[in-house]
Amino acid sequence: MLSYTGGFVLLAALLHASWNAMLHGNADRLLSMTWMSIAIGAVAALVVLVTPWPAAAAWPYIVASGLVHIVYNVSLVRSYRRNDLAQAYPIARGSSPLLVTLGAALFAHETIGPLHALGIVMISGGIIALALQGQHVSRAGALAALTTGATIALYTVIDGIGVRLSGGEALAYTAWMFLFYWLMPLLFVAKRGLAALWAPLRTAPMALGSSLVGGLVSIAAYGIVIWALQSGAMGAVSALRETSVVFAVLIGRVFLREAVSGKRWLACIVVAAGAVCLGL
Repeated sequence: MLSYTGGFVLLAALLHASWNAMLHGNADRLLSMTWMSIAIGAVAALVVLVTPWPAAAAWPYIVASGLVHIVYNVSLVRSYRRNDLAQAYPIARGSSPLLVTLGAALFAHETIGPLHALGIVMISGGIIALALQGQHVSRAGALAALTTGATIALYTVIDGIGVRLSGGEALAYTAWMFLFYWLMPLLFVAKRGLAALWAPLRTAPMALGSSLVGGLVSIAAYGIVIWALQSGAMGAVSALRETSVVFAVLIGRVFLREAVSGKRWLACIVVAAGAVCLGL
């Protein structure tokens, strides 16, 4: 992977960790995710007005990715509600690069060299080690986390193929895919009603603002990833993106004063070494 591309993907990883921290910090995460989605959908609607249409071959992938992202968003909210899955969730982030590499080989006929393969394994192994340290993860929790990892891998492979068929219109591809995020407020209103959607305007304006900012950060984070998928190997891009778990550890240490054990630091070093392998 080219160094400047890898640098941007690492920036995307930092942004990804940041918006997840914003989501996790809000008490009503379904409401927060819904307002994040409104911000994402609003930006996407503006972008599609000023960008060319993606090539016709990309449209099935845009639709498929948009729908899979909605499933992932709902799954993410649920993961933050259940302690067992919340503990196991980094397993999803660690397993997805391996699944993306396999999917890219099967459906896009991608191959990677030994050094990049080592980097992907080191990143995935380090992230899973972070997830398992000091935690007891039940079989159900691990299965749920792996299912979430499969969802992440699915939309990554879909977007990796789709953006390459978009005729060089990565920005337009991303915007049209993100238009599907307007389904989130529809689902929320169907579940809780319109009044519950507007309630934060008067009861929790700070949380609402955090959600809107989180949505903007999210669209930037994944937009970078889609751009990188145009030319970078899908497994390598996915692995670099999932270093967001390490950034989350660092954010917790620096800003939340959370304790980080020596084993956790070692796992972070393994992930960083894997990222270096991908950059060589």
